[in-house]
Amino acid sequence: MTERIPGEAGAEPEEHGSSSLIRQSEFRAMWAAFAQSVLGDQLARVALSLLVFERTESAGWTAATYALTSLPALLSGVLLTGLADRFPRRSVMIGCDLVRAVLVGLMALPSMPLPLLAGLLVLAQLAEAPFGASQGALMPAVLGERLYERGQRAIMITHQTGQLIGFALGGVIVVWLGSHLALGLNALTFLISATLIRLGLKSRPLDREAGAAPKRMHTQVGKAAALIWSDPRLRSLVALGWLAGFIVLPEGLAAPFAEEAGAGAASVGLLLAAHPAGMVLGAALLGRPGFDAERRRRLLGPLAVGANLPLVVYWAGPGVGLALLVLLVSGICSAYQVTAGATFVLLTPPDQRGQTLGLARSGLTAMQGIGVAGGGLVAELTDSSARTIGIAGLVGTLCAVLVAVSWSRARGTSAGTIPLSA
Repeated sequence: MTERIPGEAGAEPEEHGSSSLIRQSEFRAMWAAFAQSVLGDQLARVALSLLVFERTESAGWTAATYALTSLPALLSGVLLTGLADRFPRRSVMIGCDLVRAVLVGLMALPSMPLPLLAGLLVLAQLAEAPFGASQGALMPAVLGERLYERGQRAIMITHQTGQLIGFALGGVIVVWLGSHLALGLNALTFLISATLIRLGLKSRPLDREAGAAPKRMHTQVGKAAALIWSDPRLRSLVALGWLAGFIVLPEGLAAPFAEEAGAGAASVGLLLAAHPAGMVLGAALLGRPGFDAERRRRLLGPLAVGANLPLVVYWAGPGVGLALLVLLVSGICSAYQVTAGATFVLLTPPDQRGQTLGLARSGLTAMQGIGVAGGGLVAELTDSSARTIGIAGLVGTLCAVLVAVSWSRARGTSAGTIPLSA
């Protein structure tokens, strides 16, 4: 007896065309809330960097503050994402938005001391993981299995596009508005997001079985970890996601690579934007009618290899032009992450989606941090950013091949099905 992956060919027919998503009023509300929040967060990151540098004139403190915009999510991804399985997910999202609106609003006060500002930033970032877990776990209920991956693809394209706009315009807008007003604008985006979610999403009960009591936090974390470890499909999908730890390195070493290549500072922005641009293009290509759910899942392994293999070109010390092409190709292939993430959620029991998704995302954050930190250390030892990225590409390609084989075995390659015993 076999079991199909939800949403795979042979299950429910897949619809194409943007109108099917646009007609979903709840998704429109979620998308609008997410889109304007992404732009606000980009402004806040730039504003914080400029504010701290203005006050301290220290690159170290500026970098540390920027790190605080992502590192707390690693802790809350393990400890707080279980809230998405204990309380109604719409309520969790609204609560997280309101908490962040208050905290970021306090950060916007001109007289706020830097130590207190850093503390408020940490508290605000702790709310990001439970919000994201609730959104990811709620999306299948809003869109259904047929449209869920397409909705995730639209969210990813919006996120990457928001980053591109942030790279291009964030500094100009912050200089125009001022750091404090830009932070105030970010606080306002959280209020708008909470309002859109409150008015646009239906109130849904938890997926908990009748009569089941809420699990304690350590029990939730343990059961989620055991679920991932016991299912070879989930293990392979998590590993496919964590390969981003290799792919992110060119972003972390963009500035020193540009200097080695003899390019100006302006090329750093292009190097940072090339990979997100490729992911947007790749997501659009994979969303075309010729790529149904079964074909996308069959391509997960080859695309994971394709996301890492081009980075080997860095070993030869390419110029900025060739590096941009390499990053664009890597980004196109990296769009497989949308399918991997959507499949992971659909294969997870609804009552465990929040915590399980939180663990997977926390691991992804950790791998990206380890990848950049380890790459920086290797670059110091080898005195070559280009060669370090090339090494990461080679090791990442080898790991991707192993993970691709694991995923192929787990999902079954002959008929697109997976044995229940798996």
